[in-house]
Amino acid sequence: MSIESRTAHEWRVTGMDCGSCAAKVRGAVERLPGVADVEVALMPERLSLTLDARQTAPETIESAVRGIGFGIAPKGAPPETPQKSFILPEGAFPDMASVSAADSTPLDEAPTEAAADQPWYRSAKGKLVILTGGLLAAAWGARLGLGAESAHWAFVLATLIGLFPVARRALAMARARMPFTIEMLMSIAGLGALMIGAPEEAALVVFLFAVGELLEGLSAEKARNGIRALSTLVPKTARLEVGTRTREVAAERLGIGEVVQVRPGDRVPCDGEVIEGTSGVDESPVTGESVPSLKEPGSTVFAGSINTEALLRVRVTRSAEENTIARILRLVSEAESARAPTERFIDRFSRVYMPAVVAAAVLVALLPPLMLGQPWGDWTYRALALLLIGCPCALVISVPASIASALATGARNGLLMKGGKVIEASARVTDVAFDKTGTLTRGTPRVTDVAALEVPDTELLALAAGVELGASHPLGRAICAEAEERGIAAAQSSGGRGLPGKGAEATIGGVTVSVGSPRLAEERGALTEALRAQVSALEAEGKTVVVILREDRPMGLLALRDAPRADAAEAIAQLQALGISAVMLTGDNPRTAQAIADALGLDHRAGLLPEDKVAAIRDLRHGAQVMMIGDGINDAPALAAAHVGVAMGSGTDVALETADAAILRNRVTDAAGMIRLARAAMRNIRQNIAIALGLKAVFLVTTVLGVTGLWIAVLADTGATVLVTLNALRLLAFRPSPVSGILGADRKDLPGTGGKPAPATT
Repeated sequence: MSIESRTAHEWRVTGMDCGSCAAKVRGAVERLPGVADVEVALMPERLSLTLDARQTAPETIESAVRGIGFGIAPKGAPPETPQKSFILPEGAFPDMASVSAADSTPLDEAPTEAAADQPWYRSAKGKLVILTGGLLAAAWGARLGLGAESAHWAFVLATLIGLFPVARRALAMARARMPFTIEMLMSIAGLGALMIGAPEEAALVVFLFAVGELLEGLSAEKARNGIRALSTLVPKTARLEVGTRTREVAAERLGIGEVVQVRPGDRVPCDGEVIEGTSGVDESPVTGESVPSLKEPGSTVFAGSINTEALLRVRVTRSAEENTIARILRLVSEAESARAPTERFIDRFSRVYMPAVVAAAVLVALLPPLMLGQPWGDWTYRALALLLIGCPCALVISVPASIASALATGARNGLLMKGGKVIEASARVTDVAFDKTGTLTRGTPRVTDVAALEVPDTELLALAAGVELGASHPLGRAICAEAEERGIAAAQSSGGRGLPGKGAEATIGGVTVSVGSPRLAEERGALTEALRAQVSALEAEGKTVVVILREDRPMGLLALRDAPRADAAEAIAQLQALGISAVMLTGDNPRTAQAIADALGLDHRAGLLPEDKVAAIRDLRHGAQVMMIGDGINDAPALAAAHVGVAMGSGTDVALETADAAILRNRVTDAAGMIRLARAAMRNIRQNIAIALGLKAVFLVTTVLGVTGLWIAVLADTGATVLVTLNALRLLAFRPSPVSGILGADRKDLPGTGGKPAPATT
């Protein structure tokens, strides 16, 4: 096939729940003749490939994807509802970090009313859960009131209803030359249980998988909605200058070189360059910087940032498709697509285990009668018992039992992990990257130094608070908060006004009092050599300095800084005790970053934009398992690029929905607690697998030898399930974090720390 004969094609595929779904789509199309360069992107629901239409028509690609239960439509066409109704998840427990969902809107499109979420109970998966759950409840009720016979047929009915779509999907995958899937595993397990008279166990397993699929779909669509929220940061309209007038136009239609006006309080509608005006601009949605940045002619502004003080005229330098927010959206999508799919353990194991057990059962049923003349009835009985012993119900239930216990323990301790894949990845973490603002720090500046020159400290704060009273600027609010905390009343003021990019001033006691930057003091000739040295010393510590002037005479200095959280240093120490390295990634200036990093005892990289953070995460990923912890919209791409993305509970909705996990109580020490819990859960899972397989190995041998019969097989399978479930429940008593000082309990060695005592809090 010549390169010239290939053409690029792109489709939207709906109904993908996880990385394994993407792998199935890829497997269904890459075997077709004339197909090359197949890429299946889970997050944006995209299938792209190059195709020689002389060998395979685009319609054939669509038929292949529909044949395995997914919806598909060409790019730009209305989404197609997938045929994957009632299909079960790719693992033993819903991977809530994965993205799913039929009838969703692509990430680069705004959600519409037509794409609004329907109630879960109206979806096909919801109806299946309700139906099978109702049948289970009815069967258990029938057992109590009507006897075992009625209960038996109710369990059979529940199993068959639940297994029908699973078996249908298994057959479709088999026709696509992918026979050994979780669907085939579940079909054989359920039907095998029915054949040897264990419909209750079969119905319960099917019901649990239906619940898992429902939860996975709901969580997946919510995650997509969170990512789409990024697009709402950019205003829909812009004030475009046309000659001597301005008119409102759609922001997405702005062209490079055009000039827009951005009023105080407005969001910047484009990436551009300031050509007139001086103002502070809040860039926290983009860079994470907590203090507004001074913008003057020649400065760069980002789409989605907020003008806080004065009118700016901005020349457009990037189109809407290439502005900062659009690039963040693209980075999130690319990071998700580039992440290698993590196959569920049960699915991987079933590729060998399931065909081996089925083959062994067939051989036991056929070979002795055919080759040795043994009775068919006896060996058919043994084969059925062998199939039940080999039924993976204990494995299928034990893994989610451990995960469910770990998730419950995590939720009780403020740790939200979105499924088993996140737990598995967290247990392998070797490096943790932290955002600074709002993660390692409180996210708001605080007054750290009060240096009065000609008045007492109390009067200096009263003057500053009087000028800043009612201010919207974070520094002004911090000054007022400091005065209030100290019980100092703000001085009576009048005629307050802002000095764009420099500070503010007001009249107090008949004289003008100014609170501004060292630059303002310099302009007014109030910055003496001694004062300049003091300012430099404070700025060297990573602090922001303001000067209080009365009639242009310096009254004193205030220094502010976004202080670290109380438990940040302890969190770093706990991670180091676990053998985990930590680094801080921030958009703040290098001096502030250096000061925070030195105080906490970790490495740092400063001055990073969202794409820089993604690059830093990718560097760390080489030879390491990386967890990224952040709270801002600007952290979303890095959260997606890391092996595990964790959002602080105070973070933005986008960060929380992009992340694989969340720390709900804003405790940095919970990062170490999450890793301890994940490691404990994985140990528990390995123990469960050993118990389940060990018992099966023993009874497989005794069943073939005829020592144990059908009822022993049922007992062995049920007993294994009970044992692994009880073992999983031990996780409910696990304490993820050391609890002393800040966390409030005693110092003890905890499971998951490798035998090392966890550092005490302070």
